[in-house]
Amino acid sequence: MAQLITMSAQELSRYEVIKKLIARQINGSEAAAQLRLSVRQTKRLKAKVLRLGHQGAIHGNRGRESNRKIPEAIIKKAKDFLKKKYADFKPTFAAEKLAENHGIKLSKEKTRQIMTEEKLWQPKPRTKNGEYRQWRPRKEHEGEMIQFDGSYHSWFEKRAEGCCLLAAIDDATGKITGCKFVTDEGVMPVFSFWQQSVKQHGKPLKIYLDRYSTYKINTKGLLDDETVLTQFERAAKDLDIEIIHACSPQAKGRVEKLFGTLQDRLVKELRLQKISNTERANDFLEKIFIPKFNQKFGVAPLKKANLHRALTLVDQKNLAKIFSIQSNRMVNNDFTVRYQGRWFQLAASQPALVCRQDKVLIEERIAGEIFISLRNKYLNFNELPRRPEKIKMKIIALTNTPPSWRPPLNHPWRQPFIISQPKVKLPAKTNQI
Repeated sequence: MAQLITMSAQELSRYEVIKKLIARQINGSEAAAQLRLSVRQTKRLKAKVLRLGHQGAIHGNRGRESNRKIPEAIIKKAKDFLKKKYADFKPTFAAEKLAENHGIKLSKEKTRQIMTEEKLWQPKPRTKNGEYRQWRPRKEHEGEMIQFDGSYHSWFEKRAEGCCLLAAIDDATGKITGCKFVTDEGVMPVFSFWQQSVKQHGKPLKIYLDRYSTYKINTKGLLDDETVLTQFERAAKDLDIEIIHACSPQAKGRVEKLFGTLQDRLVKELRLQKISNTERANDFLEKIFIPKFNQKFGVAPLKKANLHRALTLVDQKNLAKIFSIQSNRMVNNDFTVRYQGRWFQLAASQPALVCRQDKVLIEERIAGEIFISLRNKYLNFNELPRRPEKIKMKIIALTNTPPSWRPPLNHPWRQPFIISQPKVKLPAKTNQI
């Protein structure tokens, strides 16, 4: 019974060329050119066909197991870990964790095949999008522009309540410059984030963020008024940082993409580390997660210069003041000041002259401290437990030292200030007959 030999189209084409070479219809150089092989390899192939016939044109590894085949024991062990620990992971992340935590080194494609076979992963269908999109080129220098945003998400899943993650990413390098779990995206958490950031990295040239109320006045009548600033815009202006507001999430796509990655990878990392509170999570972010993320996903900037600017001595001195909520208030007749339902009594001795109806600047610091200043001098005060009673004040103004000069007895200030009205003589009455 004749043996059935299966040959591919390439192998059959090679066999026909070798037959012509054996029949001396072509020479070795012409055969090598047709086979796209070297002359030496063509001679080897001719000798193999002469020795084995048709079988010589077939690759020698046909039907054999690959030398690089992964042992079944390792595949089985990988399947067990994928089912027990990484069932909801994506293939690339699952492959990283198998190598990192269990010493099983599989390519992401092999991991994808295993997860698809075990129905842990469903490949996404390829869709054609008719809309043309073009990515905005990255900035050329590190520190030229930082994209910043906050994301409310169930970061700890059901182990703790949801919170907000503030994150900043450098547009040129794609590296995370800051990441912190906070209660909300309010002014104080954002101030705390950026105070730490400028201390660590310096001042960027620009910050690219959305139009959330913390960053932008959205009142209809004041939307385009450049003189009306939020507390964050005022602080950025004091530090000479330009603020750019995005008109859509797609405009600041790098930080949006970052949150997509974090909502997948970071959530699972926190689960594996059994972290259920913001304090441990922030420590994990700073010491472990961010360095690993930047090493894996960061890119080199087009130009080497770092445009982050170091804090000046004036910036360092006033940093706590810059990152504070500042409001103007008026001094009442009894030298009290009201702020956010709280009452503050100014002391009798002050470093600057304080009069009634003066406008003072109130600073609410990140730590919750209150400072009151007038003409760049901080005033002395104490907080009242309740609203003060209305009384008539004899003090005209508050000074550093009480006045020592007293007007003499004959001074015009001591004379009665009464202007008598002149008497008007009325005409005499006459009797008319």
